[in-house]
This record gives sequence, C-alpha cells and structure tokens, in this order.
Amino acid sequence: MSLLELFLLAVGLSMDAFSVAVCKGLAMRQATWGRAAVVGAWFGVFQAIMPLLGWLLGERFAASIARYDHWVIFFLLALIGGNMIREALGGEDREDKADAALSPRAMLPLAVATSIDALAAGVTFSFLEVNVLFSICFIGVTTAVLSAVGVKIGHLFGLRLRTRAEVAGGVILMLLGVKILLEHLEIL
Repeated sequence: MSLLELFLLAVGLSMDAFSVAVCKGLAMRQATWGRAAVVGAWFGVFQAIMPLLGWLLGERFAASIARYDHWVIFFLLALIGGNMIREALGGEDREDKADAALSPRAMLPLAVATSIDALAAGVTFSFLEVNVLFSICFIGVTTAVLSAVGVKIGHLFGLRLRTRAEVAGGVILMLLGVKILLEHLEIL
C-alpha cells in the first residue's frame, strides 16, 4: 500500500470522527484548541487501536482465504463506505453525538462507534503489504488532527459540512476497494 493510498484510507476512515467532532464544536460555547485536542485524542487513539485489532483477527485466518483476499477487501471497504454514505444521507437524528461533554462517559461510546469501520479496514491489512505499526499510527494521527480541526470548524461553520464529509469518506473507501480489486484482477 502506497503512502497516498494509506492517506486516502486514513482520511476516509476519519470522516465519521470528523463529523462527530464538528457536532462537538457546534455544541461547545468555547471551542479552544485544548478542548479540540481532547476530542482529537479520543478519536485518534481509538482509530489506531481498531485497525490493530482487525489486523490481529485477519492474521488468524489470512492464509485460508488468500485466494479471495481482494474480494474480501473490496466487499469490506464497499460495505463500510456504503454504510457511511447511507448514514450520512439517512437523516438520522444525531443530537446525542453533538453533546459537548468531554468526559470519558461521553467520549468513549463516540470513539468506539466512530472507529468500528477501522476494525474492518484493519482486517484488510492482513492481505496487503503494509507496515502495520506505521499504518495504525498514521491513521490515528490523521484522525486526531482532522477531529481537532473538525471541532473548530463545527464551532465556526455549523452542521452544513457533516453530511458532505461523511459522504466523501464513504466514497473514498469504496473507490479504494474498487482500486484494490482491479489491481488484483490485473485490470489496473
């Protein structure tokens, strides 16, 4: 996986966290960089832990499905991306995610919920040539930075960007899955 592909994966995976961070920023009376860093740290840490867990799970049975790995990657990324787009366009009420509280009780469920897709993406690392430690750190840092910026953007601009960010993240993940599939089928 190239650095550009890893960057696109990291950005795509971080869009859920970014969207929630935008909502956090909306609900904050004062969106300081310190508060933004707390949100970024929560999301970044979990966005790094989940792909590691996914990779560990994938390593257990990677050899038994190596002939089909490109299809597994394609379907996982298409499923994750499609789900992100569906949620973004579904108009679900997410006011509970906009809660400005930064306590562990408020942040833990959000951090886990926004990183579940990273667990599935981590499974794909078992089938690709990636430096897992570098990749999970890169994904975590990317998510932390984008989430901290998301708090500030949310505070400044409001809910307008949330749906677009989630759709963009879903599209990026789906396109990455298509690219990997086409490469393995030797079409690209």
